[in-house]
Amino acid sequence: MNVFSGSESSDGYAYFGCEVKEARLHAKLTQKELADETHYQPPYISKVENGLLLGSAQFAAACDRVFNTSGFFARMRERINRREHPSWFEPYVHLEAEAESILDYSANLVLGVLQTEDYAYAIYRTSHPTASEEWVKRKVEARLRRHEILDRENPPLLWVILDESCLRRHIGGRDVMRAQLGHLLGEAESPHITFQVLPFATGAPPAAESFTLMTFAEEPTLLWEESWTGGHVIDSAAQVQAAAAIYDRLRADALSPDDSLAFIKKVMLEEYS
Repeated sequence: MNVFSGSESSDGYAYFGCEVKEARLHAKLTQKELADETHYQPPYISKVENGLLLGSAQFAAACDRVFNTSGFFARMRERINRREHPSWFEPYVHLEAEAESILDYSANLVLGVLQTEDYAYAIYRTSHPTASEEWVKRKVEARLRRHEILDRENPPLLWVILDESCLRRHIGGRDVMRAQLGHLLGEAESPHITFQVLPFATGAPPAAESFTLMTFAEEPTLLWEESWTGGHVIDSAAQVQAAAAIYDRLRADALSPDDSLAFIKKVMLEEYS
């Protein structure tokens, strides 16, 4: 197999699928046999090989095990996945996957890793009105795949402070918002995920824009800031410390985790039932 590089097809899904098919044929396996070996269904294998679906991280790891390819498919899949995001966002996707804990303040929209498909679609469709339907769906799929970090055996600890506007802003309509808030309540059942709501009643927030702090096992804490023009990683100790202090103030002003879940339920019933 060739090393994944700039020579691959511009369609990463098709490239990944082609490599899976070539490896399967080389191993003299049918799609059914590969499905059995990887613990997936034959229709899933077919979609991957035809470039209709980018295989999951678990599928890529299973392919490396079946084909004895020493991480080839896992590395290729990771690179393709990153390329579905804007270039300026790729560093964050990498850091998000490596972080031990993620402390996020969402000022206007629900954090991407927690978005439902319809919620994410509404955001992309509105912000890119002239984009093709295929392009929008691919971006949505890439965003949804970020949730894989929360499904793994040792997920990061995720603490999210949601400004009340995240709950009140109608993204995609009532049905979409009801499902999105219900999704948050479901995610809150995980011991690794904590929500706090910063209600309007607290007045001016300590921070006007969203930001994220990420901690790592052997690296210093990093700050991620984002605006409509893009985002960037900040490693300045002084700026990270200042952001951490602001996050502490946000946590102090926000409702407790239990009261926050009750607040989310209340908004869901009152506004979107």
